Amino acid sequence: MAFTRATGKHRRASRSARTTRNLAGIATLATSGVVATLASPAMAATDEARTQDTGLTQAVVLGDELAHRLEVQADTQQAAAEAAAMQAKAEAEAKKRVAEAERHAEAARKKAKAEREAKERAARDAERKRLNAFVAPVAGSYVSTGYKASSSLWSSGSHTGIDFHAATGTSVHAVGAGTVVEAGWGGSYGNNIVIKMHDGTYTQYGHLSSIGVSVGQTVTPGQQIGLSGATGNVTGPHLHFEARTSPDYGSDIDPIAYLRSHGVNV
Repeated sequence: MAFTRATGKHRRASRSARTTRNLAGIATLATSGVVATLASPAMAATDEARTQDTGLTQAVVLGDELAHRLEVQADTQQAAAEAAAMQAKAEAEAKKRVAEAERHAEAARKKAKAEREAKERAARDAERKRLNAFVAPVAGSYVSTGYKASSSLWSSGSHTGIDFHAATGTSVHAVGAGTVVEAGWGGSYGNNIVIKMHDGTYTQYGHLSSIGVSVGQTVTPGQQIGLSGATGNVTGPHLHFEARTSPDYGSDIDPIAYLRSHGVNV
């Protein structure tokens, strides 16, 4: 009995149908020995293999493309991570350099401040030493008449100070720092100056040819206050020098001992 199929679009046989036909072809070949019958199943197998091969190839291609994209993405992420790490390292090093520079600057400021303060202390110490220093009233001179020497030339009968050899016009200096309390004519002392010293004692300079300071003026050690001469009760030019406990006559103390107690050898 013959079977007919309605005309229209042909559908591909299922795998089970193809397998059945292949088995049938093999059976025919075994009974008839016709080689041609192998052609149909062989071609069918080739088509299926080609179809399967094509699908596998597409899968491999898609897999390779996906792997490539993932690799590119991973490389990009790694590069970004490395760049971020390098930037963070650079920022950290920059902060470290800034901090180090600030430390150096602070150390330099502290050192400069310490040096400045040390110089200021040294200057103050030097000024204190200078102000506390004593000098001889006449440089390079010597004592020509000693303290308490007896003579009728003095109204008290003895010398109340010491005389320094000095020609008229020789520079006379304040022996230490103090304030002038008298500057003018002093009777038998002629032109004289009395200075209240910083330690509370007084010094007196007599027989001056000229006076270079005024009352109330402060003086420093070694400052010129006048010129020696022969004014007042004298036999010749010289400087009469006294050390006193008050500005008045009669409060005199040993001037050589006084000067030596302040480091001046005469």
